[in-house]
Amino acid sequence: MTTLYERLGGSEGISRIVDDAIEEHMNNPAVNARFLPLKEEPERLKVIKQHTIEFFSSGSGGPPEYNGQDMETAHKGMNISHDEYMHVIDDVLAALDKNDINDEYKKDVLYILWSLKGMILSK
Repeated sequence: MTTLYERLGGSEGISRIVDDAIEEHMNNPAVNARFLPLKEEPERLKVIKQHTIEFFSSGSGGPPEYNGQDMETAHKGMNISHDEYMHVIDDVLAALDKNDINDEYKKDVLYILWSLKGMILSK
C-alpha cells in the first residue's frame, strides 16, 4: 500500500501543494492579514514553507525530517479562531484541487488537518 506522501506526489507534489496553499491564503481576505506580511520577509516565508513541507511530508508517511517547532509552540500567541482555521482548511483543499488530488486523498489530508485543530486554535 502506498503512503499518502507517495499519493500526493512525494516531495515535489507536497512542495507544489504547500506553495499553492500559501498563495490561496494570501488571496483569502479572511486570513491574508496573517500571510501577506510574509511577502516582505522572503527568508522567513522560505523557512515557514520548508517547515510546512517537512511537517506534511513526515506526517503523511514520507521522510521524518521535520525540524520545526511542535504545533502548539509554533502557533502560540496567534489566537487563531475557528473561522480562520476553517478558511485555511478550505485553502488547502483548493490547493489539492489545483494539483488534481482525488477525493479519497483529500479526505486523508482533511483528517490530518482536523486532528491538528486543538493544537492550533486560540493558542
